[in-house]
Amino acid sequence: MDKEWTKLPRHWKKYRKGVKSFLDFAYTKGSPQGREISCPCAHCANGKWARRYVVRDHLIAAGFIEGYDVWVNHGEGMPLPMEIDKDTTDQEDSHDDIGGLLYDTFRNVVEEEGRSEGPNEEARKFYNLINEAKQELYPRCEGFYTLSFIIRLYLLKCLHGWSNASFTSLLELLKEAIRNLNIPESFNKTKAMISDLGLDYKKIHACPNDCMLYWKDRENDNSCNICKASRWKEFTQVEGESSEQAKYDHKVPAKVLRHFPLIPRLQRLFMCSKTAKEMRWHDEERSKDGKLRHPADGKTWKHIDILHPDFSYEPRNVRLGLSSDGFNTCCNY
Repeated sequence: MDKEWTKLPRHWKKYRKGVKSFLDFAYTKGSPQGREISCPCAHCANGKWARRYVVRDHLIAAGFIEGYDVWVNHGEGMPLPMEIDKDTTDQEDSHDDIGGLLYDTFRNVVEEEGRSEGPNEEARKFYNLINEAKQELYPRCEGFYTLSFIIRLYLLKCLHGWSNASFTSLLELLKEAIRNLNIPESFNKTKAMISDLGLDYKKIHACPNDCMLYWKDRENDNSCNICKASRWKEFTQVEGESSEQAKYDHKVPAKVLRHFPLIPRLQRLFMCSKTAKEMRWHDEERSKDGKLRHPADGKTWKHIDILHPDFSYEPRNVRLGLSSDGFNTCCNY
């Protein structure tokens, strides 16, 4: 795409026409579900997000960032969303928005990359995933890219309880049956790819009696500060093994909490156009006739709207409800 117009005087008609074409492009590819995009003006430098009319004013007043010739922050170079399950009637409008998922997951990395001396570890993960998102699953494949296929296959594993070994065997069979199939060789490599997306879980050691978590300032403790129970499992000492050796060779936690970070899960709900539409239902399709049918019709929801108008104005806002049923009320977290 020709971008020579970005160097023209900003009062020229051709420059203003180019700004309009940029905004049309950015809102088509770079922000398919949102109202804001990163502002590429010389002042904001892709570090701030704003609505269309604000970005336009900034570009007219300050011009583009010097050297911003590839609009990577606005969807250029990203694969177009692909339709999935084309033969399924109720999903004919769905697609995997892999590009949107990557940019939402690594938004801060992309914004800070231009102000750093070089790519950090998170930035390298981002660019690796961008490459995976562009790679064909096999030559002339039209339905999937490598990353989108691996995510779908990993989802099936989780839904149907496949073992890690069976997943690896399936990958080996697929690679043997389909020539030039571009997928990982094992479950471990697949898991590493999924982890880079931020969709894995974090292990936090816990007291075996549920008193506390070994977290933050207590991350290095070896016993519970409430019940004094040991953090570690005790093993029978092997004959001929010294007590000191047994103490340090068998560090297995007595209990582990597997924490699933919330934000990546919410981002994943906006990854597919079908679920993204459902996430906006309360604002765009809900009947607003004053009758109580949905939590959005309740006083609590409306009170939050009054307290946080900017938050409630965005149709993609997410509100979480906490159920205490089943909680151990004695826990001291």
